[in-house]
Amino acid sequence: MNGETDHDRLIQAVARTRDREAFAALFDHFAPRLKAYLMRSGAPPAAADDFAQDAMLTVWRKAELFDPARARAATWIFTIARNRRIDVMRRDGRVLPAPELNLGEIEPERPDDLFQTREDETRVRSALRNLKPDQIEVIQLAFFQDLTHAEVAQSLALPLGTVKSRIRNAMIKLRSLLDQPVGEHS
Repeated sequence: MNGETDHDRLIQAVARTRDREAFAALFDHFAPRLKAYLMRSGAPPAAADDFAQDAMLTVWRKAELFDPARARAATWIFTIARNRRIDVMRRDGRVLPAPELNLGEIEPERPDDLFQTREDETRVRSALRNLKPDQIEVIQLAFFQDLTHAEVAQSLALPLGTVKSRIRNAMIKLRSLLDQPVGEHS
């Protein structure tokens, strides 16, 4: 890890002394981000809000289990939320939806660049829809949430080799799909 973050220290304060101010700061920062992440993963807004609150309650109850040498606070907290949602969906017998990817905002400089950017974004989104959900998940964490492969492995409780293999296979499939003429994989 790159050293402790402020969020790491806040979780440790919750673990040591049940510091309510530290927890409030964590809640204010992470609850809206968890809700947005869960909504992008297919949860309806009310359910995403419930999962986010449940995850933060787990942070309060299990803060002493956090180890900043193994993961950053954000990775640990997002993993809790993701795992809670998966547990509930499995318990209810529902199929896990493929996570939605946020490609972010791109601001081209010229009007013709705007058209090309939108066309490229549409092609990438279309290609991503052709990946398996487990491939989408590793791509999202590695490229859109900027986690290292080791952090992705820890976040998903998978072996590092499995994560690397999924990313490699996803990239090969994406390259193949994006090399096709427009409209062939939609």
